[in-house]
Amino acid sequence: MWLFTLALPVATVTWTVTHEEILQEAREYCIAHTQRGSIIRRKFFYGLTCEYCFSHYVTAVFLWLTSYRLLLDDWRGYVIAFFALTAIANVFISLFARVRVDLKSERLDIAVKEEAIASSEGTKGS
Repeated sequence: MWLFTLALPVATVTWTVTHEEILQEAREYCIAHTQRGSIIRRKFFYGLTCEYCFSHYVTAVFLWLTSYRLLLDDWRGYVIAFFALTAIANVFISLFARVRVDLKSERLDIAVKEEAIASSEGTKGS
């Protein structure tokens, strides 16, 4: 249960940082820095813009905050939890992305239908 519960905030933080408007300027700054500088600098900034890469950083922070371990009570439990939590969080991110695409598609379909109805009503009134 902990695995799936912790994966939700990891996915939420990851999605917000890598996709939402509120952090667009910071994301654009990082994207600009992926194009120039040393390879280490470029890869560091790329890791802040890629949802898969960034989810690893967020997972590490959540593991540090919660001391969550999976299956084993020593350092190996942290390693297993790190990869399992990252995997589940990325499944949640993929599901969320799919839902957003479906919602956007439905909104566009509705807008097209409303426009067609409005234009047909305008034609009838002429």
